[in-house]
Amino acid sequence: MTLDQLLRQASMTGGLSRLETRVLLATATGKSLEWLVAHGLDEADDPCLARFQALIDRRVRGEPIAYLTGTREFYGRPFKVSPAVLIPRPDTEVLVEFALARIAHTASPRILDLGTGSGILAVTLALERPDAAVTATDISLPALAAAKANAAALGATVSFLAGDWWQAIDHADRRFDLVVCNPPYIAAADPHLLSGDLRFEPRSALSAGPRGDDAIRQVLDPGPAWLSETGWLALEHGFEQGAFVRDLMKQRGFQQVGTEVDLELRERVTAGRAAPP
Repeated sequence: MTLDQLLRQASMTGGLSRLETRVLLATATGKSLEWLVAHGLDEADDPCLARFQALIDRRVRGEPIAYLTGTREFYGRPFKVSPAVLIPRPDTEVLVEFALARIAHTASPRILDLGTGSGILAVTLALERPDAAVTATDISLPALAAAKANAAALGATVSFLAGDWWQAIDHADRRFDLVVCNPPYIAAADPHLLSGDLRFEPRSALSAGPRGDDAIRQVLDPGPAWLSETGWLALEHGFEQGAFVRDLMKQRGFQQVGTEVDLELRERVTAGRAAPP
């Protein structure tokens, strides 16, 4: 059976889109999508057929494409992902843009990424601002391993620390010009956790508390104390949590609190600045 025939058969019998089957075949062959187009008449050998069928079966059961291929693009770069970390989403690029704008005129900024996961924020900010000193933390050792691998693969200089939110940082000599965080913010009983890709992603990175705001509070409560005199903290949240996060930041003493919308014009990222001394 040729590769083209294999693609047609999989599309008809597996209920998957042509693009999905092509991506999975590229993974099975270890080749690019462009290579598949140019070599569609090549014969598929038995090992390739077995790998491809296994990927198709896993996809039909709902497993995310990103976990099957092991990669997902974020901010124009390929990041390695696994079930130990969240799958990068385009909405989080709003947080990157928001954060970069806040430090555009800060020389050699000190940046902290709390709960780094696969490292998409820390690595991206380090690459976009090579003059920055970037630190990233996570309580999950498998997540830290994934983030370190991504930093190495993409050539980013990031210091990684293990610990729960701020506990990983030595307060004695650490103040940051920018803190970014994409914490878990889905309510524990939210039915969306039982559907789609969320079923396969680490629950601890998705949900925190009955209302989904436990981690947000843990990040924001001591937040101003960790910022430099002109420092910013920018946090991603659920599209219905904007008003709550703004109020909480103001209660905690943040200044110039504001919210940015995501690609679907929903409130997604809120930031605040340290109060003047």
